[in-house]
Amino acid sequence: MTEPARQQYGVTPPISVATPTDKEVERNQALIEELKKQGSFEGAEESQKRVQVLNTLQNLTENFVKKVCANKGMPEHIIKNSGGKIFTYGSYRLGVYGPGSDIDTLLVTPAHVTRHDFFATLPAMLQELVPPPEDLSMVPDAFVPIIKFKLQSISIDLIFARLANVNSVPKDMALSDKELLRGCDEVNLRCLNGTRVTDEILTLVPKPGVFRMALRGIKLWAQRRAIYANVMGFPGGVAWAMLVARICQLYPMAVSAVVISKFFKILAHWTWPQPVLLKGIEDGPLSVRVWNPKIYPSDRGHLMPIITPAYPSMCATHNITKSTKSIIIREMKQAAEIMDGIMVGNLSWDKLFERHSFFTNGYRYYLSVVAAAKDKDTLLGWSGLVESKLRHLVMKLEILETIKLAHPFNKGFDNVHFCETEEEAIRIANGEIKAIDNQVGVKTVVTDLKAERNGDVEKKEDESKFKVYTTTYYVGLEINTEISKHIDISWASQEFFETCKTWPSYNEDEHTIHINLTRNFELPDNVFQSAEIKPVKKTKTKIIKRKAGAANSGSATKKRSADENMDVKV
Repeated sequence: MTEPARQQYGVTPPISVATPTDKEVERNQALIEELKKQGSFEGAEESQKRVQVLNTLQNLTENFVKKVCANKGMPEHIIKNSGGKIFTYGSYRLGVYGPGSDIDTLLVTPAHVTRHDFFATLPAMLQELVPPPEDLSMVPDAFVPIIKFKLQSISIDLIFARLANVNSVPKDMALSDKELLRGCDEVNLRCLNGTRVTDEILTLVPKPGVFRMALRGIKLWAQRRAIYANVMGFPGGVAWAMLVARICQLYPMAVSAVVISKFFKILAHWTWPQPVLLKGIEDGPLSVRVWNPKIYPSDRGHLMPIITPAYPSMCATHNITKSTKSIIIREMKQAAEIMDGIMVGNLSWDKLFERHSFFTNGYRYYLSVVAAAKDKDTLLGWSGLVESKLRHLVMKLEILETIKLAHPFNKGFDNVHFCETEEEAIRIANGEIKAIDNQVGVKTVVTDLKAERNGDVEKKEDESKFKVYTTTYYVGLEINTEISKHIDISWASQEFFETCKTWPSYNEDEHTIHINLTRNFELPDNVFQSAEIKPVKKTKTKIIKRKAGAANSGSATKKRSADENMDVKV
């Protein structure tokens, strides 16, 4: 009797359909225990709270649609039957969320409810909830317009989409049908894409449970190695998920530990820019752009293309630069060696999840990119803009032959500075005071612009003092000293400044930006964790030959900085 044909997942047949060995099962169990130890899983009580919050949002959505319809004077049967639904996407929908994770949510309405209604009506309705949301903010002009808030201590990112040819959105609606996209503008397509891609990924893996556990491991590794941030030129959550899904397709019977091992072994040597695809690229009913490097020059420029499976297919990694590509591959090769040790039992899983050494043993030179403003809310928008443009600075640095590599760190560091005089505050904002901790009359306090409450820190300081809020982003530089010890990056810096200042909300009286060259021993304490050792200034000994008969007083050696001859113009 012939064995029934196995289902093929993906665009190629599997590499292996071997079932797990006892040793692989053992390594997999050790992976699960290590992820628990690392705090990757949320407790049942917290998960239940998420369900309750989503139920609250679903009820709010239905009431919101009814209210908008009533305000527009629509008939009762339309008010009653219009519906409205909350969808999730991202880590929550994939089932890989952990303690403190936010929930990415999408509010979908029928055609007669607009994005203007979303921003004009919903925030007031949110405030009527008991308990009301905290830290409510709206960004209606973002690439993906969004409302952010915390509900019962759970962070919510809420976006909106209307279905242009639909008069009712019932609770059981799915978004898989491409026909639902007819009439949607580009903003609506982007908003719908998150949920559609997430749902499609889950249908394209042979064993969702194996996929989820492997993805938890890869996410933790990428976060610990500081290569998890789409805005900075590294893969984001959906890109890492698609990479893991592709390995699951190639090894459909494997346990999660094997998937992680094969992940690094295969992708560290992937023949980029060959794209990673979970399925063939589909045509659809819309006259919209679908990723195609044969037609579009910009698509040919993608260095590590990972293509979304849902129509219209897009590249999830278009932000990757020459430098970040090198860093990702370097990290994967190192992880592949570690995984070899783990799978034969010579190393434990915690070795894979060790923290990065970006600041402790990464580079001798860093660029400190500092965004500043007089108040927290102003800086929140300004620093977000600077962060979104930082990869443009990286790409300009990559053009210079004296720069081998420009490595952006994947997050910024927030500070608030309390100054005795307005002149001091202006000098800090303009970057004229570099070593702030050494300045008399200036106190620097670590803060978090996005934290629920920062006021307690500020209230401890004298309210009569002048405050400056800053966010600092770091770029590690690998310098090609064989070409020159004199490096001029002033052109790249100026171009970057001009790019940031084209922001429609830019105001030279409220927003400042500057770049400092920072040596590793000059890095501030707040970039290091408690157990990490801060680099110290290195010196080298130079023998000084003295003439016969010269005075023999003092030392015959002179201490010089190892970096003394390097000249970098910012």
